[in-house]
Amino acid sequence: MAAPPRNSVTSQCGLRGGAKRRVVTITVPGFTVLKNGYQGVEKDLPEFEDLEGAARAVMRLQDVYALSVKGLVRGVFQRASGTHLPTLYSPGHLFSLSADDCFHIGKVSRRRSGHQKRNDLTFVLSLFQAGNVSYALSLSREFLHYDPSNKRVARNVLKYEKLLGENPDGAEAEMMLQRPNVTHLETRDLYEELCQTLGSRPTQYQSPDLHCSYETNGSPFLILQPIKRELIQWQPYVALFHDFVSDLEAETIKKLAAPWLQRSVVASGEKQQKADYRISKSAWLKETVDPAIVSLDRRIAALTGLNIRSPYAEFLQVVNYGLGGHYEPHFDHATSRKSPLYRLKSGNRIATVMIYLSSVEAGGSTAFIYANFSVPVVKNAALFWWNLHRNGEGNDNTLHAGCPVLAGDKWVANKWIHEYGQEFQRPCSSDPND
Repeated sequence: MAAPPRNSVTSQCGLRGGAKRRVVTITVPGFTVLKNGYQGVEKDLPEFEDLEGAARAVMRLQDVYALSVKGLVRGVFQRASGTHLPTLYSPGHLFSLSADDCFHIGKVSRRRSGHQKRNDLTFVLSLFQAGNVSYALSLSREFLHYDPSNKRVARNVLKYEKLLGENPDGAEAEMMLQRPNVTHLETRDLYEELCQTLGSRPTQYQSPDLHCSYETNGSPFLILQPIKRELIQWQPYVALFHDFVSDLEAETIKKLAAPWLQRSVVASGEKQQKADYRISKSAWLKETVDPAIVSLDRRIAALTGLNIRSPYAEFLQVVNYGLGGHYEPHFDHATSRKSPLYRLKSGNRIATVMIYLSSVEAGGSTAFIYANFSVPVVKNAALFWWNLHRNGEGNDNTLHAGCPVLAGDKWVANKWIHEYGQEFQRPCSSDPND
């Protein structure tokens, strides 16, 4: 018997009595080509985790930036009703969410709130969270008709009726996609308010103490080409150094880091683990990787006047924040002696240099929570601040956050410098409280 042709599926059908068997061969044109083609692109297709992450990112953007759900579904970045704030971002092209997209976001929202329900009730919830309260009420009443004992649906009916009762004109209520309570974020309102300014703070420069200048920091390396410094804040000391790297250097650093990017982790006791309050990918680059890193380290040393030789400074960390990528309020310095930072045996992080390797269309600013100001993303600039007081105590005013990226792609490079090795570069003050 000849072998079946390629691109075919063969099945055997038994006849009653078992005397004979019929062989049926069905030819599927291009089956092998289709299968091989799919296997070739399978690694680049989104996985379940990617879809979950995208849904959470949309929820995060709507939540932090107080966006209108209806507008977001249409691809418009409008403020929710009652915020009295201008439109955050106007994209060149509108990309609306499909019904499947909204349904999936509703399911993720429901699951993250800890109440996994049947698909029909999840759909009702997605309608409610999208602002279509009247339709959610209609379906809930229908469910209640067939299941009168369902107390949760009965409570939802009362809630929807109350919402619509407070809207006598019949206008749909603007609902907020609620993210779960996060115990570590005790300053959420101020954090979100600072993010919504997108780094714009016109009243900041009314103070004569805040100014721009050319700086050499006493370094021969900077005499011929001084650094352009913009003093952002005195307490805590935060300065933005413009044109700290060139476009070519920024692209080189991004290309060097790209193959090694992995999900960023945070310190948790004596361990490090992934966390929802830090969504990004990062990689570490040693100075031996490329001469560009050596040159950058030399410039950082000249800028700060600090000793950045190993182990007194960490390797360069390159971080990529995609759409919705963020890092909620945190300190760069360790707040516990059990922190993994102390394994380096070089003390705590005394200072931070954060270099913006890309521009961002909207969002992504750096918000200093207790100090009550935010700094926008400025391509090729370096943001510098002291994490510790001169007495070695952590500066609480350096609590800061990376606001969610609303549109675009954000790349930064971090250089963390430790306190050991800086005894002569930044000596202690005669004032023990300094």
